[in-house]
Amino acid sequence: MKVISPFGPKIGRFKLSNRVIKKINTEVERVLKKKSLYKKLNYSKQLVGQVKQEFQLPKEFIQKFLHKIIEKEVKFFIHKVTNKKVQKVKILNFWIVRQYKNEYNPIHYHDGHLSAVGYLKVPKNLSKSKKQIKTNGTIDFISGSKNFLCESIYNHVPKVGDIILFPNYLMHTAYPFHVDGERRSFSMNIQLDQKTTNIFHD
Repeated sequence: MKVISPFGPKIGRFKLSNRVIKKINTEVERVLKKKSLYKKLNYSKQLVGQVKQEFQLPKEFIQKFLHKIIEKEVKFFIHKVTNKKVQKVKILNFWIVRQYKNEYNPIHYHDGHLSAVGYLKVPKNLSKSKKQIKTNGTIDFISGSKNFLCESIYNHVPKVGDIILFPNYLMHTAYPFHVDGERRSFSMNIQLDQKTTNIFHD
């Protein structure tokens, strides 16, 4: 038997290397040490997250170290899902989210055509809970309503290096957690060419 997924938004998942993770974390620490730079890159007022520290990374860093990696994975993902060859991949914005105990991101969606979330640091026992269902510190993607043979929620437990690609309109939420430590992630919005995103067939 082959299980197919003919309906609903598609999600892509891939891994960043430890080398790239280390490079991003080093850049994050550099920004944090320079108060004037951090103030310039502060992005928290533009975002819905109930999180104290959300800031962009310098565009030069993204272009030099991340754009090619993201572009390659986006092209592979789109081709696999739609059989289309992407002509343009533009990262509209890229920001870091430093989430700590009791902070959270409410249900929301993004700009652009594609969005992504990736994980740079994850506290031990992140999803620790007294309940059987352990959603603390995890991310939910939500689409439609639950019906017979149709789920409406996809839950992902963050692991360092994970990157998830998803359509910008797919609603999602990051739950609070109750252990010490930093849940460090990044998010980005991506714009594709019109030919790729045109949903009407010739």
